Amino acid sequence: MRLLVVEDEDRIASFLEKGLGAHGYVVTRVASGEDALAALAGDRPDLVILDLGLPDIDGLEVLRALRSNGRDVPVIVLTARGTVDDRVQGLDVGADDYLSKPFAFEELLARVRAQLRPRGDGPTTELHFGDVSVDLLTRDARRGDRQIMLTSREFSLLEEFLRHPRQVLTRQQLLSSVWGLGFDPGSNLVDVYVGYLRRKLGEAAIETVRGVGYRLAAPEG
Repeated sequence: MRLLVVEDEDRIASFLEKGLGAHGYVVTRVASGEDALAALAGDRPDLVILDLGLPDIDGLEVLRALRSNGRDVPVIVLTARGTVDDRVQGLDVGADDYLSKPFAFEELLARVRAQLRPRGDGPTTELHFGDVSVDLLTRDARRGDRQIMLTSREFSLLEEFLRHPRQVLTRQQLLSSVWGLGFDPGSNLVDVYVGYLRRKLGEAAIETVRGVGYRLAAPEG
């Protein structure tokens, strides 16, 4: 999947390029509205992450130009303008989603995945493995008939396990996908959150594969 990041702050643009690249996305960076329009006039990206505070053309004008040309590429607006009026204006102009700065990378990643999900009939919004399930739209997690209350980070961790239900996930993989870290900070962050999930789902819900990482336990029977 090819993403176009329109962001003039180099620190943020670099962070997005590296973080999204680590998840397999091909990222093109531009720093101005003119460059964004030029990029959009060429090969169509699969999704655009658009900052509004650009140095030449306001991001909303870029969005208007994009929609006036009939381009239906998904657009996530990423901006420091976080009032209700700003969000409403962005959505009215044609944004598909709106995320205010500062933002959590894993939330942006989840929104990117949601926008890139197939739009065909009956797209799945649920992940299941055994009696463990999550609804990606309502952020509801369950084990059997029991609802599990999870923090945002715990939900993201469980989602990652459910997307790879029979795969052993290393700590580094989990750090990258859930925390957006391309390096091991030398802490037991993953182990701590796996512990949190075990306390809520049951100690046997997540297996430790010694020397490798973790995986969801196979359903009984």
